[in-house]
Amino acid sequence: GHFDVTDNFSRLREPDCILICVPTPLTEKMEPDLQYIEKTTHSIKKNLRKGQLIVLESTTYPGTTEEFVLPLLESTGLKVGKDFFLGFSPEREDPGNKNFTTAQIPKVVAGVTPSCKEAVTALYSQAVHQVIQVSSPRAAELTKLLENIYRSVNIALVNELKMLADRMGIDIWEVIEAASTKPFGYSPFYPGPGMGGHCIPIDPFYLSWKAKEYDFTTRFIELAGEINVSVPYYVVSKIIDALNERRKSIKGATILILGVAYKKDVDDARESPALAVMDLLQKKGATILYHDPYIPSLPLFRKYHFKLKSSLLTEKLLRRMDAVVVVTDHSQIDYPWIVRHAPLVVDTRNVTKGLDRWKKKIVKA
Repeated sequence: GHFDVTDNFSRLREPDCILICVPTPLTEKMEPDLQYIEKTTHSIKKNLRKGQLIVLESTTYPGTTEEFVLPLLESTGLKVGKDFFLGFSPEREDPGNKNFTTAQIPKVVAGVTPSCKEAVTALYSQAVHQVIQVSSPRAAELTKLLENIYRSVNIALVNELKMLADRMGIDIWEVIEAASTKPFGYSPFYPGPGMGGHCIPIDPFYLSWKAKEYDFTTRFIELAGEINVSVPYYVVSKIIDALNERRKSIKGATILILGVAYKKDVDDARESPALAVMDLLQKKGATILYHDPYIPSLPLFRKYHFKLKSSLLTEKLLRRMDAVVVVTDHSQIDYPWIVRHAPLVVDTRNVTKGLDRWKKKIVKA
C-alpha cells in the first residue's frame, strides 16, 4: 500500500507533501517553545527537494510560518513558490466527539505565495469536503488562536460566575440551563475544575507573547488565563470546607479522584485540571487515589509525576474514602451508584443533578 510509518528522517525526500504536526508548549516563563517546530524544520531542510509541499499544522503565533519556518527552508538555496511550496493549515479536531469526522470539518488553508496556496488547497481537497482559503499564513495562524481563545475566555467567564453563584447560594448549572433556552445571541459554556488539554490552556499565551512585539497587552486573554488557572485552587478549598464540616482534616484524608483525563471519554490527561487538584491535595497532606477507565496508569507529565495506577471501583473502596471528587465526567461511570456508597462526593461536573435523595453528602465545586 501507500501507507508507511518510519522515524527515519532521511526518507523525507520521498513524499511529495510533508505535514508538520508537533507540540507547541510553553516554557516555564510562559513563552512559546518552538523547539519541536525548529528541530523538525531542520530535519526537512536537510532533505528538502524541488517540488515538495510543506504544511505547518501546529498551533502557533501569527508569523511563525513566514518568519521562522520559511527562512530555514530557503537557506537551502531553493525558492518558495517556485522550487518548493509552503503553507499553514491549523489542526481542527475534537477528541471524543463522534459527530464529526475529519472529512466533515472545514479546513482553513493559506500559502506563502499564490502557487503555495493552490498546492495546499489541492492537497486537502482530496480528504476534506470544504477547504477555506484565507489571504496569508498569518491570518490562518490567528484563526486557530481565535477559535481556542474564544473557548478559553468563555470558560473563564462561567467559572468565575460559578464561584460567585456559590457565594450567592445559586445553582449555576440551573442558570446556564435556563439561559440556554434563548434561541439567539447565547451559546452555553459549562464550568468545571479548570481547563485542560494540550491546546486551550496554552495557545492563548502564544498570542499574548506575540502581541508584546506590537506594544499591545492582551488583557482579556491574560485575565481568562488567570481565572482558569485559579479554579483547581477553588475546588480544593471546597473539598477542605466539606471535610471540615464533617469534622475531618485534609491532612491524613484519603481522597479518590474520579476521572483524570482532560475531558470526558478520552484517554489524554495532558494539562488536565485533575493533575493540579491532585498535586494541591497531596501538598496539603491528603492521600490520593484515582479511577479512570481510559487511563490505567499516570505517565510522567511536564510538571507532575504521580506514581499511581487506576483503582478498581468497588463499594469497599468508596466506603473507605473520606471524599470522592468528580473531576472528569466519563459517560460509563454509574454516578448514582458512586453517590450511594461514598460518604462525601464533591461534584465539579454536575453529574449528581437530580440525586436529591443524597444531597446532604453532595457538594458542588
